[in-house]
Amino acid sequence: MRYEIRVEGHLSETLAKAFPELEHVVMSGQTVLFGTVIDEAHLYGLLTRCQSLGLRVMEMRQLPE
Repeated sequence: MRYEIRVEGHLSETLAKAFPELEHVVMSGQTVLFGTVIDEAHLYGLLTRCQSLGLRVMEMRQLPE
């Protein structure tokens, strides 16, 4: 499954490195993290990582294959 997670603001390279399994791009004041998510546990782990880093998740959605 491929997912996109939009977080508020521009992630520094240091913060972006906290998500090595995802690519990222900055768009319109948000950072879009995207890539393959192995399973539900991986997805919840990514969201927990966002929360622990103090990132505000604006949107999350599954991308078409």
